[in-house]
Amino acid sequence: MDLVFWHIVPISLGTVFTIQLLIVSVLLIESKMRRRRIPPEGFPFFHPPPVIVASTEVQVYSAGRELFAAMLAAIESARETIYLETYIWKGDELGERFKQTLIRKARAGVSVYLIYDTFANIVVPRSFFQFPPELHVLPYRAWRRPWHAFDFRRYGRDHRKILVVDGEVGFVGGYNIGEFYRTHWRDTHLRLVGPEVDDITSAFVDFWNANRYSHLPILALPRRSWSSELRAYRNDPRQMIFPIRSIYIEAIEQSQKHIFMTQAYFIPDEAILQALRRAARRGVDVRVLVPWESNHVIADWLARHSFDLCLRSGVRIFGYQGAMIHAKAATVDSVWSMVGTANIDRLSLAGNYEINVELFSPKVAEAMEAIFMCDLTNAVEIRPEEWARRSWLARASELALAPLWPLL
Repeated sequence: MDLVFWHIVPISLGTVFTIQLLIVSVLLIESKMRRRRIPPEGFPFFHPPPVIVASTEVQVYSAGRELFAAMLAAIESARETIYLETYIWKGDELGERFKQTLIRKARAGVSVYLIYDTFANIVVPRSFFQFPPELHVLPYRAWRRPWHAFDFRRYGRDHRKILVVDGEVGFVGGYNIGEFYRTHWRDTHLRLVGPEVDDITSAFVDFWNANRYSHLPILALPRRSWSSELRAYRNDPRQMIFPIRSIYIEAIEQSQKHIFMTQAYFIPDEAILQALRRAARRGVDVRVLVPWESNHVIADWLARHSFDLCLRSGVRIFGYQGAMIHAKAATVDSVWSMVGTANIDRLSLAGNYEINVELFSPKVAEAMEAIFMCDLTNAVEIRPEEWARRSWLARASELALAPLWPLL
């Protein structure tokens, strides 16, 4: 009996792995075909007015044209320092404009500090990341020594997107830098003007000092203020600190009226999934907006495995159409909101360097709700009865891929 068992187990595992490999191969072909299709430019968006939270002006952006114009204007206005950290920085027209503006400001005497993730920009020509000596540049590499490959704390990518000018104006959110993101990408970003920018400044400085090379200067930490209405939280894999997941769960558990969540990659772990289901079962209006076709086709299919449980519990799922919605945002009960870089998936919540801003503000929540409702005009609701009629092949594929969720 034992002999039969030990023969069956490897055969079964091998069969499952082969099926997964076949499905992934088909999905990668589909992904390649997706990238050849240029989505139509433009989508409905709502641009709310700025509001005051604590002592800081908060502006929410949901379209790249407005955001990148504001970021470039802030850089142009810099008098002393510019801190820019980005996950992806394309070497296209917009990326070049950012680069040349930063070079010009550095040559005018502004201290410019740049961080970018090397792995995320592997397809960008290396020549684009050649900067004159007036700029201080930190190309982030997770592994600097061969033995780092054996330290799971060093697998985190720098997935953050931060811009701070003169310690007074800060930007944070989901937008990477590139022309495609400006014209074809629906994302959510914040601009903060005021003393609470110090949280974002501190996040940049901490990361810089912890990862800088010996030839780069050490930066002084800013003085930080206390605010119960606006806080930035950071995931730091090197220190095994991951507060963003806990904050999401706490907000979901406290919800009484509604939860509006927009997620580029919605692959919740058991705790988040059950929190959402419990909220829906106690009468909370739970709506989750996801891209129906994202830029990562495997993530799409992993996300769909949780749809059944969500829909059966009363969680409403909406698929955004026509454009990629890359936002990482949520608002609860017209009081609490969160915007940042972390997705609801394992990589963001327990893997990468991330930063999210938590806001307790009815005015910000009102703006976030208006943006969410605007997005729903470009989305299709996935209704339980329709989802139950999907093909057996789709069901089987979702089931086969489900064990891969820890990879994403």
